[in-house]
Amino acid sequence: MSNFDKNNPFPACLVDRRRLSSSASQKDTQHFSVSLEGSGLTYKCGDSLGVFPTNNPQAVAALLQAAGFSGDESVTIPKDTSAITLRDALTKRVALNGPTYKFVQLLHDRAAAEKEKAQLAAQIAEPDAEKKKAWIEQREYLDLFVEFPSAKITAQELIELQRKLMPRLYSISSAPSKYPNEIHLTVAVVRYETNGRKREGVCSSFLADRAHLNTPEVPVFVAHSHFGLPADDNAPVIMVGPGTGVAPFRSFVMDRATRGAKGRNWLFFGDQRKDHDFLYADEWAEYLKSGALTRLDLAFSRDQAEKVYVQDRMRENAAELWQWISVGAFFYVCGDAKRMAKDVDATLHAIVAEHGKMSTEAAIEWVKQFKKDGRYQRDVY
Repeated sequence: MSNFDKNNPFPACLVDRRRLSSSASQKDTQHFSVSLEGSGLTYKCGDSLGVFPTNNPQAVAALLQAAGFSGDESVTIPKDTSAITLRDALTKRVALNGPTYKFVQLLHDRAAAEKEKAQLAAQIAEPDAEKKKAWIEQREYLDLFVEFPSAKITAQELIELQRKLMPRLYSISSAPSKYPNEIHLTVAVVRYETNGRKREGVCSSFLADRAHLNTPEVPVFVAHSHFGLPADDNAPVIMVGPGTGVAPFRSFVMDRATRGAKGRNWLFFGDQRKDHDFLYADEWAEYLKSGALTRLDLAFSRDQAEKVYVQDRMRENAAELWQWISVGAFFYVCGDAKRMAKDVDATLHAIVAEHGKMSTEAAIEWVKQFKKDGRYQRDVY
């Protein structure tokens, strides 16, 4: 048993970092290897790695400047008695994004300029809930200090209204049977723009840009999951994981290949363009050659005029998919919850109804039981 967990993370070393998507891709998808050497941590296929990031020092400096702080001010984090500097708190303890209307109200109360006070009052009183939500979501704390410079607050007030900087969970893409002392992650580095400013995902940019290789500065813990391979090595497995959703399925196939498990494995993978976004293409080719991967169906949405997705490939292979399920296959989905997982679920229901010769209601009940039996598992976010 390891002494390291969410409350006491292990200071791990990042030992490898490489880009998976091509430089011409619209996405920056990267592969990270984190060493567990000396931690006593163990993991299984389907688990996630929790990573505690630090905020970008440039973003911290910009916020301090806009708010008129030196960074040396003494603050205490709520529920923590020890005092730390404001710069430390902003770097390691609190989130720089996600301001609330409670904070907007404080700025309104402290605004010295009448024009700013009026603007803030109008925003607080905005009757259109969608507009009001969109306005705050477009902004980070920095934006509000820049837009309303006459509002002066104390360092402690700022800290008390910020959310805690939380760890991010990433699906593990390596297998413990092959890499017992290392965890691989497959991460899309988040970079975007709102309100005329460049933004970045805190943790993905921490791993991609700021964490030094071979330096114990990445605090991690293993988050164990309900998601995992069947206990029966002979059970067939169907995996649907477009984009970075392929992470746990690299782990699944790697594990079954390493241990010589006999069960058949079928992967549905998709992304934007085959030449730029085919993650781990060489590895899948090797697994197909060795027979560890039985089938690979690909859906690259932007490679043709008509967009093609993983659920379209499922429909094209519906009869065979149902045949696999009928003989005991487990069905897994990982990735985007909002669209992909919903569409895949709807497609699965349609396949069950058509090929299982069931009514819509009967198919719904059948899929419910499929889930209850642990044969339909989802890791969606």
